[in-house]
Amino acid sequence: MSDSTQKLRLGALIALVVGSMVGGGIFSLPQNIAASASAGATLIGWLITGVGMLTLAFVFQTLANRKPELDGGVYAYAKAGFGDYMGFSSAWGYWISAWIGNVSYMVLLFSTLGYFFPVFGEGNTLPAVIGASVLLWLLHFLVLRGIKEAAFINTVTTIAKMLPLALFIVIAAIAFKMDVFTADFWGRGNTELGSVMDQVRNMMLVTVWVFIGIEGASIFSARAEKRSDVGKATVIGFVGVLLLLVLVNILSQGIMAQAELAGLKNPSMAGVLEQVVGPWGAQLISIGLVVSLAGALLSWTLLCAEILFASARDHTMPEFLRKENVNHVPANALWLSNGLIQLFLIITLFSASTYLSLLYLATSMILVPYFWSSAYAVLLAVRGETYEHDTGERNKDLLIAAISTLYAVWLVYAAGVQYLLLSALLYAPGAILFAKAKRELGQPIFTGVEKIIFVAVLIGAAIAAYGLYDGFLSL
Repeated sequence: MSDSTQKLRLGALIALVVGSMVGGGIFSLPQNIAASASAGATLIGWLITGVGMLTLAFVFQTLANRKPELDGGVYAYAKAGFGDYMGFSSAWGYWISAWIGNVSYMVLLFSTLGYFFPVFGEGNTLPAVIGASVLLWLLHFLVLRGIKEAAFINTVTTIAKMLPLALFIVIAAIAFKMDVFTADFWGRGNTELGSVMDQVRNMMLVTVWVFIGIEGASIFSARAEKRSDVGKATVIGFVGVLLLLVLVNILSQGIMAQAELAGLKNPSMAGVLEQVVGPWGAQLISIGLVVSLAGALLSWTLLCAEILFASARDHTMPEFLRKENVNHVPANALWLSNGLIQLFLIITLFSASTYLSLLYLATSMILVPYFWSSAYAVLLAVRGETYEHDTGERNKDLLIAAISTLYAVWLVYAAGVQYLLLSALLYAPGAILFAKAKRELGQPIFTGVEKIIFVAVLIGAAIAAYGLYDGFLSL
């Protein structure tokens, strides 16, 4: 895109980061965390997540500044550092995570509307799927009108969704009771939670989920008015959202006990505020969630199309995904993304997929892109590439990237075998598009090492497929 009128400024980039991260996750956070962890384990988990995600934010900032020629963020870093198939896999995994995330948002949105209209149930009934489908295609045609116009609407909804969250924090801070927060601080009274380490591990996917979108500005780096704004938007957005998330989570644990929070229906913030101020509190949060999800759905609709378009532009994805309409919107990428969202919405009718199960699956898919981005930052620092006259910065960036990489490995462990296998099942079909892109260039499909990696993915996919058939795995 050469048209400067379509470029995104710092405010719009920050709104994309914040709008992508603050979707439905924060409104369900009290229950999602309490289902896995006590107050003490929660504090440890947020400390690990805060440090890990902060280093990841710094990694994206560093790479945006030191490798300005690499547009498209997560997939471009994997490709530059570790080859075409790793680059493709990162783009593919990120894209799948993005549109499955949108499916989960649709389910949560209509589950919330079920508070007012019981016909929508848990968001996976026939009326809910019909309503979600109508919303999906309304967003689709809105985005087709232009990226900048959609980004402006996203900025407005991002500001709007902050108001009920700010009010919740003020009221919850006033109602906070230390004796409630410290009661059974380590969860020893509930043997189902397991050890403190088990609790920390089990809450990890939820904390990662609420931060997905941290890379939003880097995905749109080619559309940024100033390249330096990409890194700024990433760090500013992260710090603001981290503060918001920790306050919502910790303050809730000082209002209701762990078992009470774990038993709440999502969006659980509504139940917490209702406990303090009565029914109007639940209504306020539900309305806030509807606005928030509308903005998040728009952000992720943009991201779904952009990652395919950016990766097709440098031939990582097939050529047909490079097509833009007259408004400079990647139309084919948008149609493919939303077509699969529609398919999964229909699948939720038959599999009864819930918000939480879709959340875990979407989160597990993004772990590979995060890992390769961190590993590429390590590689640059080890080689000294772009650090020829900057030894002090090199050592600092190496330490940050190393911590970020270890955090990514920890997340794969925290996800567990089930979601690792399900991820392989979703990664495997991507080889079809990878092969098509390679043939368009007249190149061999895999290198020797890539063949070994692909065989490992196929084995994992086969085990996952059998597990779904036999019943020892489930969506």
